Amino acid sequence: MSTPPSAEPQDSAAGAVSTATNTPTATDTAAAGLAGVASAVNRRSVLYMCGAMAAFVANDALVKVVSESLATAQLIFLRGLMAIALVLAVARAAGMLGRWRVLARPVVVGRAMVDAIATMLYLASLFQLPIGNATAINMVSPIMMTLAAALFLHERVGRGRWIAVIAGFVGVLLVIQPASDGFNRYALICLAGTVFHAARDLMTRWLPAEAPSLLVTLATAIAVTVLAGLLSLFEGWRPVTGQDLLLLAGAAVFLSAAYQLLVMSFRAGDLSLVAPFRYSALLFAVLIGWVVWGDWPNLLAWAGIALLIGSGLQVLDAERRRQKTGRQ
Repeated sequence: MSTPPSAEPQDSAAGAVSTATNTPTATDTAAAGLAGVASAVNRRSVLYMCGAMAAFVANDALVKVVSESLATAQLIFLRGLMAIALVLAVARAAGMLGRWRVLARPVVVGRAMVDAIATMLYLASLFQLPIGNATAINMVSPIMMTLAAALFLHERVGRGRWIAVIAGFVGVLLVIQPASDGFNRYALICLAGTVFHAARDLMTRWLPAEAPSLLVTLATAIAVTVLAGLLSLFEGWRPVTGQDLLLLAGAAVFLSAAYQLLVMSFRAGDLSLVAPFRYSALLFAVLIGWVVWGDWPNLLAWAGIALLIGSGLQVLDAERRRQKTGRQ
């Protein structure tokens, strides 16, 4: 802030200092420009994350509609074939197929198998639960990761993170509502799928740096498709209509777009800023569930959703601070 003019004549040196103080330097201008660029990148990354969550929920909604006419494993297998074809085409256009040997890495194969089990469990439960409930249960994955890190990786977890874990599980119980008439075993299947999703996220830390995200996605798509194909032999097949194929093709496009937007979001923006917006999936899921199926969470479920979001944000904030300070 400039000083008011004085009645006394200013010393020339003091005037020079005053002028220098009030005149932005080239360094200041460059710093302001970089801050503006970072802000714009973060805004785009937040939009990418919200777009990814919307695409994930749209994929879930489409396969849930198709599940009314096709068997579970059958539709997952068909969607998987379409997703593999789409990802292969993109990988070829990006010139990544020459690095296909990374798909044989044990950690990539193991992660893909865990992801395949998680996908099968989640979708099997999604077809029997309101989409908002299934999405809410699936959002407990960051809390599961904290628990797994403490139990299996021997990471030190502070009191705040343990409180967040407990609050998250209370939120899940409020969403599932075990004592209510609407409770069924599929809520537990969805929770089991979330455990496998958390294991997949932990395994992501061990992926080799030279493994492109697109090829990791391809490995997952292949694993899901193979597992679904094997299960479909026991579950049986039903006649497939043109409408079923069209809806599954749309689901494959949304799923592939969601993975790509997710990668773009995390690679470009500030993780601590972008990650909380994954909970926008809950809003999309509740809205689609209400519009398409007439499902609307009761007050207990809304309280559970609020607890899940709050505890998840607490876990993310604790992880951000831990990484910043280098302490557990």
